[in-house]
Amino acid sequence: MKRWFKMLTGSLAVVLFITFSCAAFAAAPVKLRTAWLDEHEAFLVWYAKEKGWDKEEGLDIEMLLFSSGMAQLNALPAGEWVLAGTGAVPGMMGALRYGTYTIAVTNDESYTNALLLRPDSPILKTKGYNKDYPEVYGHPDDVRGKTFLITTMSSPHFTLSHWLRVLGLKESDVTIKNIDQAQGLAAFDSGIGDGVCLWAPHMFFGMDKGWKVAGTPNTCGVGLPTVLMGDKKFCDANPELVAKFLRVFLRSANMLQKETPESLAPEYCRFFQEFVGKSFTPEMAALDIKTHPVFNLEEQLALFDGSKGQSKAAKWMADIAEFFASVGRITPDELKVVKDGSYATDKFLKLVKQPIPDYK
Repeated sequence: MKRWFKMLTGSLAVVLFITFSCAAFAAAPVKLRTAWLDEHEAFLVWYAKEKGWDKEEGLDIEMLLFSSGMAQLNALPAGEWVLAGTGAVPGMMGALRYGTYTIAVTNDESYTNALLLRPDSPILKTKGYNKDYPEVYGHPDDVRGKTFLITTMSSPHFTLSHWLRVLGLKESDVTIKNIDQAQGLAAFDSGIGDGVCLWAPHMFFGMDKGWKVAGTPNTCGVGLPTVLMGDKKFCDANPELVAKFLRVFLRSANMLQKETPESLAPEYCRFFQEFVGKSFTPEMAALDIKTHPVFNLEEQLALFDGSKGQSKAAKWMADIAEFFASVGRITPDELKVVKDGSYATDKFLKLVKQPIPDYK
């Protein structure tokens, strides 16, 4: 009897051990390596991690910081990340080079990429040279031959090229120096170049120094989103994980839509200090939030809806490809690969479990 009892209790112990071990294993969060730039969209995931929202979805999101979208792309073949927040330009280049997906739009940054000039620049003498763009500064005669600092194949590059086009000029009419954002800010501050093209928050740092905005995508009449980009192999193999990641991101997006920029400014300042390593004033933080509209799930699905033809998101990406082909930055054959923007897909957004949890 005692022997039977010992065998029974021993068996129960083994069963309980296996049960609890399996439960613990099943509960272990899945690590997701993600790539980000030092800008607004990264805040949404940083904040979600601070609140533990990724763990609620069974994820452990790791955030890696890169200096540019092209730097992100260069790290993709080595498997350094599987999902990324990036500009629309590297989003298009990712599809061209590696077949990446655009799985969501993170914000509208057409207001927060700017060509900045020193206040004494002769380019500022003329406003509205092209009557169709009354808020754009510059005259062709004052721009030809000037040197501009930009991060090439990026949203600032897109901004500068459109500004030149508004003035009837081409990239070959000016000198372009490739430089990352932080270095561009410092170089222009030290007197190098006639203009610098920056995205936020670097744009705001420049404006804080008294530099003037000559043009933005918005004043030049074009849209410019930032996007979530996904490695195709990973996304196809793990659609449910991608949907969970989107659910985390959209939970933060809901918060940004409903809360005032001023109320979020303290956490935004902490994000920039801890993740980016830069100091932000509460006023600058509120401005950065205010000038980056975000989209909830319903709005995302509308942007990616291709039921009546090309979706708005696909058109944005296709327009960017067309533009860079027109200025010789991608070849006609390369354009054929990304011309329809079909890599901007809603198939992962459609898998997001609803309702998305409240952020409070």
